[in-house]
Amino acid sequence: MTDAPNDPIAKALFVRLVAQDGKADEVEQFLRDGLTAVMEEPDTTSWYAVRFGQQDFAIFDTFPSDEGRMSHLAGKVGSALVARTPELLVGTPRIEHADVLAYKLPKASGQVPG
Repeated sequence: MTDAPNDPIAKALFVRLVAQDGKADEVEQFLRDGLTAVMEEPDTTSWYAVRFGQQDFAIFDTFPSDEGRMSHLAGKVGSALVARTPELLVGTPRIEHADVLAYKLPKASGQVPG
C-alpha cells in the first residue's frame, strides 16, 4: 500500500447515462468507441464504460489530480457526449465528482491521503 502524494489515483468521475428509447445500442457503441480517445489521455488512470440494464449506462474514471479530471471532461469523449446528448440520451448526463479513498489496480494499490 502507498500513500505517496503522486498516487496515480486521487480523483474520480461517475457519469450516469440513460439512453432514449431505441438508442441503447447506439449509446453502447458510442461508449465502446470512446476507449480509443481515452487511451490518448495521459492523466486518465482508469476508465470504465458499463451497462446496467436495457437503457442504463455509466462511465467511471479516475485521475491523479483535479487537473487531469478537468482535462478529461474537456477531452474528445466529453465533447462528443455533449454534442450527441440530444440525439441519444434522456436528459443530460449526471456527472458526479468524487475523491478516491482507496484503490486496487493490477500493478498498484493504495489509500489516498485525506
